[in-house]
Amino acid sequence: MTDATTENAAFFVRRETLPQEAAPLSVAGPLAWVRANLFSGPVNTILTLVCAYIVVTSLPEIIRFYFLDAVWTGSNRDACLAEKVGRPVGACWAYVADRFQYFVYGSYPVTQRWRVNIVFAMFALGVVWLLWNNAPLKKLGAFFFFVLLPISAYILLLGGPGAQNLLRYLIIATVALAAVYMVLSFAPSLLGFYTGAAQLAVEHELPPWKRFYRPKRLILMALVAFGLIAILDQSVGLPRVDTGLWGGMTVTFLIAAVGIVFSLPLGVVLALGRRSRLPIIQLLSVIFIEFVRGVPLITVLFMANTMLPLFVPQEWSPDRLLRPLVGVALFAAAYMAEVIRGGLQAIPKGQYEGAMSLGLGYWNMMRLIILPQALRIVIPGIVNTFIGLFKDTTLVTIVGIFDFLRTIEATLVDPTWATPTTRATGYAFAAIFYFLCCWGMSRYSISVERRLAAGQRR
Repeated sequence: MTDATTENAAFFVRRETLPQEAAPLSVAGPLAWVRANLFSGPVNTILTLVCAYIVVTSLPEIIRFYFLDAVWTGSNRDACLAEKVGRPVGACWAYVADRFQYFVYGSYPVTQRWRVNIVFAMFALGVVWLLWNNAPLKKLGAFFFFVLLPISAYILLLGGPGAQNLLRYLIIATVALAAVYMVLSFAPSLLGFYTGAAQLAVEHELPPWKRFYRPKRLILMALVAFGLIAILDQSVGLPRVDTGLWGGMTVTFLIAAVGIVFSLPLGVVLALGRRSRLPIIQLLSVIFIEFVRGVPLITVLFMANTMLPLFVPQEWSPDRLLRPLVGVALFAAAYMAEVIRGGLQAIPKGQYEGAMSLGLGYWNMMRLIILPQALRIVIPGIVNTFIGLFKDTTLVTIVGIFDFLRTIEATLVDPTWATPTTRATGYAFAAIFYFLCCWGMSRYSISVERRLAAGQRR
């Protein structure tokens, strides 16, 4: 090429990046997802076609029965009888609407159901406070949920002279504790004896009320909660409501909450006991876990209902609702122990050695290093146990407790709503309730698992 040709040649240098093109439909998009998940092989193709046939043949009938031909309003069975309304009748949702209060409260007195509503509101507040990732003052929320809520729920739901005396003792004890801390906050010399000069200098710069409030939020919260309950007791009264009148969703949530709250810490203790090097502790943990896991929950409930009163004096005999609560909590703790033990076994030996190299003792090593990692690993197993426990609450009907499902069965024999579609409607409502609760726990556990495993994604 000559010099003239070189001078006339055109040169092009791209200075901008070309926009990224979309992936072809064969590897990305809806068609690719259908091909990869529904028709990836002969077996998947057959299963997809069978499921599609079932959905196509059954879904229109389900929609017609539970929605299109359903009865939504009415005051008695005549609204859900085809010969009365002159058309095909599907699900009788008017029956659910009419008996909804009974499904929620059972036979709890109508004039006292505001007490159950307060407990529900406190329970919802505590759950949101603990499960919301960005919620402030998480330690205060844990104190509210695990300490104040159970005590307040006991006083509000049961009532009577015993609960009122307990409330008075709690208020007196809380006021006395607050007074002691107030004295310590207003006495710098005495406070410095406990906290040291450096902390005393910082505390002394604050106003007295701040010196009291900042480290003593728990006392203030307890005083406010018990004070409000005492005001309610003085204004409208808290007559005793026997546990035999409790029922419906109230009992279901109560049993599930008690089982979930107590099974996790008991499961941790049992798992650590089974892995302990102390023979007696290990043997007792193994005996308890294997014995409880070797019998069905119905047997545990029968034992708790009939044998638990034999181990205490007659005047201290446990309440008929407390017995299944204890049985369910112990039963779930045995299964939880094995789930947590699997997480402990998955922790590499280097984590234990690294913790011991830092000079941490056994309990600090478990609390700060080992257990957080083990619990994160077994989140699916923990939530699976919780979901199974929530559904197993229906078995308490064997010992005469009216849970949510039992209240539905009790209304099926009511002649006011005796129709051919009442039974299907009641059980469908129960299925929706249990599905929503279990699905909510599952979805939240998935979000927690993803958040905690963000640093281990590859």
